[in-house]
Amino acid sequence: MESIERYLSEVGPVYAALLATVFTWLLTAAGAGMIFFFRNLNRAWQDVMLGFTGGVMLAASFWSLLNPSIELAEKEYPDMSWLPAAAGFVLGAMFIFGLDKVAPHLHINFMAHESEGMKTRWHQTTLLILAITLHNIPEGLAVGVLFGAAANGTDGVTIASAITLAIGIGLQNFPEGFSVAVPLRRHGVSRLKCFWYGQLSAIVEPMAGVLGASAVLYINPILPYALAFAAGAMIYVVVEEVIPETQRDKNTDVAVLGLIGGFVVMMVLDVAFG
Repeated sequence: MESIERYLSEVGPVYAALLATVFTWLLTAAGAGMIFFFRNLNRAWQDVMLGFTGGVMLAASFWSLLNPSIELAEKEYPDMSWLPAAAGFVLGAMFIFGLDKVAPHLHINFMAHESEGMKTRWHQTTLLILAITLHNIPEGLAVGVLFGAAANGTDGVTIASAITLAIGIGLQNFPEGFSVAVPLRRHGVSRLKCFWYGQLSAIVEPMAGVLGASAVLYINPILPYALAFAAGAMIYVVVEEVIPETQRDKNTDVAVLGLIGGFVVMMVLDVAFG
């Protein structure tokens, strides 16, 4: 861990964010690759994995993003320390809300007629991929923002905490990649295309990571807003997408246990190593 931390601190925050988000993308690809070994996935396990994803994102939103945002704002805006966190959080949620209303997409486990966004005749497979792509934007953004914040010497944010977040995002990306590939396989898509589309859904993470790191690196005053922005975007995804997907069958209890497990794992990672 120390050697990785030392290396990423030397290469610069933008390149470090790129490497970290490529890592999270590769874990998505590895998860999607499981479609070559398994024909299907038990729905209960799928809901547990989606719940785990939501738990990781919730914990990361607070310990890795909101908490540093509030601590930074207390020093820079002592009279209105609540403002950057609140404003950034709302803006992040509204950003994903806007994309959700415009971009046509279909959540995992939803029927074709339940697609969201602008009406289109696009194939159901395309809509599924777009849904996960929207999901991955705030994840990449969050990792990039943390690397930029660490480079700026922000109190409470270190290279180690940015690496920890990347590890947490990567852990939940692995089952997510498989969860994307399985519904595509059910729709008759070949295994090779299931893998291709599954990994493609996370290719946006390196782009968002570089964007997030660049923004806070060159526009330092927006840092507390940017941290909260990423948190708001992630929590919107959890509440609007991840949790509803786990509650559509009879596996609600195990899905909640998966969410709690993901939350605890990310919390422990961040507190122990971040």
